[in-house]
Amino acid sequence: MHGGLRYDTYMNRSNQTALVTGAAGFVGSHLCDFLLERNYAVYGVDNYITGSAQNLLHLRNNTNFYLIEADVSQPAENYLPAHVAFDLVFHLASPASPPRYQAHPVETYLVNSLGTHYLLQHLKATFPQARFVFASTSEVYGDPQEHPQVEGYWGNVNPNGIRSCYDEAKRLGETICGVHARDFGMDVRIVRIFNTYGPRMDLQDGRIIPNFIRQAQANEPLTMYGDGKQTRSFCYVSDLVAGIANMATVENLAGQTINLGNPNEEHTALETAELVKQAFNKPELQIEFQDLPGDDPTRRRPDISKARELLGWEPRVGIVEGLRRVIESLG
Repeated sequence: MHGGLRYDTYMNRSNQTALVTGAAGFVGSHLCDFLLERNYAVYGVDNYITGSAQNLLHLRNNTNFYLIEADVSQPAENYLPAHVAFDLVFHLASPASPPRYQAHPVETYLVNSLGTHYLLQHLKATFPQARFVFASTSEVYGDPQEHPQVEGYWGNVNPNGIRSCYDEAKRLGETICGVHARDFGMDVRIVRIFNTYGPRMDLQDGRIIPNFIRQAQANEPLTMYGDGKQTRSFCYVSDLVAGIANMATVENLAGQTINLGNPNEEHTALETAELVKQAFNKPELQIEFQDLPGDDPTRRRPDISKARELLGWEPRVGIVEGLRRVIESLG
């Protein structure tokens, strides 16, 4: 038990059961909400390295939600109840922002590599018909030499840089998924997630929108790394979660890898700072320039043609509306 949440004997009140690793994280907690609203029984697993129990407190009385506090880099039989058959498995557990995964490099590469292997081996031995969705990342493209990035692009990653504990761990996780799909005939699917923002994001995690929002809220200068011309494409969390759910539930996608992000909202860091200032109605906020971190990508925008075609998915929330929702959630 943690944070007042309960984990007890399983009682099936739903037609299907889902497992979400990293359930106390920003995206994971929203995915749990999405599944519960659709009457899934949801088992959430987290060890709170970067997730927050606060993200799940609203589920403490939900009789379809079961929380397991565990390290997902361990063998799955060590923490998963043996009597529960999972229909859908979403493997989201991992630190995801550069400051967080650089603070926990070993945990990051273990949960994405061994954690992925152990989960898939456990399913292979127990519930091989389960659909498994691995949360990969746009970071597998590194500092891309192709723009926008399509799923067939192999990337430009520094294998021994300061971001490699995350980038290369996700790439290895994808390899492990591919082996289980091809060699063992399992229904394994990969989503590559591009920059996502929304309520419950950790304002201390060091990424661009959380940084700017935290600083704007405190009337501090906005920290700009490098010249501010590097771009990111920003996807609102409800759009992302809908895409992840579609990836799990659409038929005949075993072995597929699909980008999820918002290509319509590619902005430079300088443009993003102005959008945040406008959202807070604080045009007077100053910008403070600092050195660009190592291996920081210069451009990032997904090609989502596959998502449109195979998932029928398209992001709906623009950044102006998304920032308004985030600020409103801060109270």
